[in-house]
Amino acid sequence: MTGEPSDTGQAHWLRLRALTAARIGLARSGASLATAPLLDFRLAHARARDAVHAPLDAARLADDAASLGLPILTIDSAAADRRVYLMRPDLGRRLGAEAAEALAARAGDYDVAIALVDGLSARAVQDHAVPVLAATLPALRAEGWRIAPLVIVRQGRVAIGDAIAAELGAGAVVVLIGERPGLSAPDSLGAYLTWQPLPDTTDADRNCISNIRPEGIGARDAALKTVFLLREMRARGVSGVNLKDESGTTAIV
Repeated sequence: MTGEPSDTGQAHWLRLRALTAARIGLARSGASLATAPLLDFRLAHARARDAVHAPLDAARLADDAASLGLPILTIDSAAADRRVYLMRPDLGRRLGAEAAEALAARAGDYDVAIALVDGLSARAVQDHAVPVLAATLPALRAEGWRIAPLVIVRQGRVAIGDAIAAELGAGAVVVLIGERPGLSAPDSLGAYLTWQPLPDTTDADRNCISNIRPEGIGARDAALKTVFLLREMRARGVSGVNLKDESGTTAIV
């Protein structure tokens, strides 16, 4: 006995599936999923696991980012490898032994620092970070923002951006990081923006733009939100829960 819906039911579910990547109205066989959706689920799970473990190609990312017109630094967190990174999240928030010195050598008086961090999906950063910045940087430059050298981070977490901003002398930081993969999105990029980050900065002090990818928030929309939030941070002197994203009716330039 199968759980296949009627022809009318199938048409209904097909219309709904066109609106979402969620797994809805799946065919069943008795109390279990039918073979096709079960195999699809297992494939999605495997892709999510692969995304977590895949390494960042920092050299290729630096080559891709060269067109942005910023000096580029590549550093490591205090996590020695991927296994340590996954087992010790705290090490991913700290600079590696040589990172602080490399950053301090490029310190200045900057308005914003930008970090590209592998996080839990290097693929997301590899594929989507440069298009977001290509749409963001012209607006910031037009407004006279002093932008620090671009920093690529291996084995990093969101909070490593706080240390990067401190070492570079930047008043704000934007961290573009690979988000935890889901069963429908192994390549989702997140943008975390923090005004005047300090050692005791918490996630409540950050603004987040999540699900940046072609099937989610596109690069230009993510750039619009990023520019809006940075403008408001500088104008109001706050970020996080005290600053709401009202960029829906605001032009990027």
